[in-house]
Amino acid sequence: MFPDRGVCPSLAKGGGPTCALGSFCRRIPESAHLAGVGLLVASLSTLGSCAQAPGLSLNMAEGDTLISVDYEIFGKVQGVFFRKYTQAEGKKLGLVGWVQNTDRGTVRGQLQGPTSKVRHMQEWLETRGSPKSHIDRANFSNEKVILKVDYSDFQIVK
Repeated sequence: MFPDRGVCPSLAKGGGPTCALGSFCRRIPESAHLAGVGLLVASLSTLGSCAQAPGLSLNMAEGDTLISVDYEIFGKVQGVFFRKYTQAEGKKLGLVGWVQNTDRGTVRGQLQGPTSKVRHMQEWLETRGSPKSHIDRANFSNEKVILKVDYSDFQIVK
């Protein structure tokens, strides 16, 4: 790869020190120099994929496609803190959307986020809910791939 193994690439061509580390770089083996660059690139990549400022839209997380899905939950789901637990679980998973009671005694809402997280929340809505709830069935509809989320957090709609 480089003409003189064991010498900083910027010095390998016989020129003066052009490396940012100057003459110190002459004493660093090429493999260590390259490993340091790799570590820096990996660190910056990790920071870039994990850091998210509040209020900014969520986008592709770990290569996971963003989706939006509507839901309606049937059973004993009102008067048992179902909306509060749904909001807490959604926030815990990093999802955005909303939840509300209906006049029909159901709870409905919308989930948005990475597919794997939305799937986890769908399972939670179908099988767990709040401790005092009893879920008869969950309907999911209008699932679609989205480029960015429409909400900044997970809200309880009154």
